[in-house]
Amino acid sequence: MLPAWQEPRPLADDARADVCVIGLGGSGLRAVLELTQAGLDVIGIDAGKVAGGAAGRNGGLLLAGTAAFHHHAREELGRAEAAHWYRATMSEVEHMLGETPAHVRRTGSLRIAADAAELADCRLQFEAMQEDGLPVEMYEGPEGEGLLFPGDAVTNPLGRCRQLADLALAAGARLHGATEAVRLGQGSLSTTRGRIEARAIVVAVDGGLARLLPELAEDVRPLRLQMLATAPAAEVNVPRPVYRRDGFEYWQQLPDGRVLLGGFRDKGGEAEWSAPAVPGGPVQELLERFLREHLGITARVTHRWAALVGYRSRLLPVMGEVRPGVFALGGYNGTGNVIGSLAARHVASLVSAAV
Repeated sequence: MLPAWQEPRPLADDARADVCVIGLGGSGLRAVLELTQAGLDVIGIDAGKVAGGAAGRNGGLLLAGTAAFHHHAREELGRAEAAHWYRATMSEVEHMLGETPAHVRRTGSLRIAADAAELADCRLQFEAMQEDGLPVEMYEGPEGEGLLFPGDAVTNPLGRCRQLADLALAAGARLHGATEAVRLGQGSLSTTRGRIEARAIVVAVDGGLARLLPELAEDVRPLRLQMLATAPAAEVNVPRPVYRRDGFEYWQQLPDGRVLLGGFRDKGGEAEWSAPAVPGGPVQELLERFLREHLGITARVTHRWAALVGYRSRLLPVMGEVRPGVFALGGYNGTGNVIGSLAARHVASLVSAAV
């Protein structure tokens, strides 16, 4: 049995560290853990709880690759770099399976075509991945036609982040919740609980980057993503996560039979940009209609939720120094579970070299 979880206490007084990481979601915790294991004195803070935002309230998909399908990633990044990122994310999924096995399951994933045009695009993706030696299969089954990615996995995102926090604490990091960063200075930051002096600061708040780093406001925009969950649904069997209509709808069934469904953010219009992180509006109506009419699920809806994530026009996330001694992590375009962890490793190596 896993030990009972206890949220980190707020910062009690002014503090000093080699590095301060702002944001205790998946990428922030990965940065904390990497930096602590490198021998640095690290403080991590969060305005709320560990993984209280999108990091703990997402669909739990661990998908290899970038936010774009591989053939589209090749167009933007070039063939070699796109393949590099795909293989790197595959390795990161393997690491997650080994690091937190209680919260990660290998299932594979499905991209299912919503129409003939998308099925044609699936075939283009299949050809590009075959050319680059990446694992993919054409698929036809109860869900429809499309592609199967056998190496992908699913996670309990909140449970995994809590375990990462425990690992970071065991390694010597200091973590504090309910401690909001208010203003960044040169080698220091003010919080609602005190002042922290640090040789380097890592801002890892994805959808909230522009609040602390206004120079990124035009680059990373906050977008609301919405989901719902059902009671156990015996009327369906979904052995692996599915995403459809270019990923605008996605769902998975948990081992206990509950179904998690998200999507339709494109149908919410401009209102979903910078919206509050609360569920509502036409998106929730569309989710429930899809649940009943397309998936054929009659189980009652037990939970509805929303979270803010960072979107940018470029494919790869922000992951570097944006001011002297200040590093940013975010802009994952809704796919931060795996690539966010990789980005955090990259930033941790930059910070380690700098301090």
